[in-house]
Formats: sequence, structure tokens, C-alpha cells
Amino acid sequence: MESKYGFIMCVCTGKCPGFSKMDMWDFVNRIRVELPVEYAFIHPQLCEEDGDRFLHDFLQAKRKVIIGACAPSMQKKLFRDAFSKAGLSVDTDLIALDVRDMTTNEAFDKVAHVVESIDKGEK
Repeated sequence: MESKYGFIMCVCTGKCPGFSKMDMWDFVNRIRVELPVEYAFIHPQLCEEDGDRFLHDFLQAKRKVIIGACAPSMQKKLFRDAFSKAGLSVDTDLIALDVRDMTTNEAFDKVAHVVESIDKGEK
């Protein structure tokens, strides 16, 4: 049985105006409780050196992840090395979602739709 995806919310230090309409804590808690994911948590800034070290260690378990953050193309550029070093690919093992400028409910619905697609085998 394939393990479920995990969810990481990268909050860009928590000060990015793109997240001002969202209650990040409510958002990640709803994902953790209401969606069939293995885990859901918040990281302050995955694109910084400590975020890269975190991803390096975290991805050693070969987990597939959904990351809610900035533009998917930017996420793939920023996280490519960490995934590669773990023997994973940003093209197949990462689902990068842009959840900026969304309310808590809009962002939750976007993640729920992706998780539903995964459960149906569409991803």
C-alpha cells in the first residue's frame, strides 16, 4: 500500500502579504484533521538554508509531499536540489500549490481537491 502524501505549509516567515487573508493555523489544522494525509505542519521558510537542511533530512524517508506556498515553478526551482539529494524528483514526488491570496476556506478547498485527485489515482 502506498503511503499517503504529507502536507507542508511554507509561510514565507509569516509576514508575506500573500497570506494575509488566511488563518494559517486554522488552515493547516483543518488539513490535518479533515483530509486523509499522513501529517500536516507549518515551516517558516523552506527556501532558506535551514529549510533546505530540513527537507534533506525529512525526505530521506522518501515521502511524497504537497507543499502549499508560493508559485509552483518557484517551488520546483527552490526545492529541486533537496529532492534530488534524497533520490526524489520535484516532478513526481512534489505537488506544489500556490495558496497565496486565498482565504482559509479557498486554500483548504484547493488542497482538498488535490488530495481527492490523488485518492482517485489522478496524480
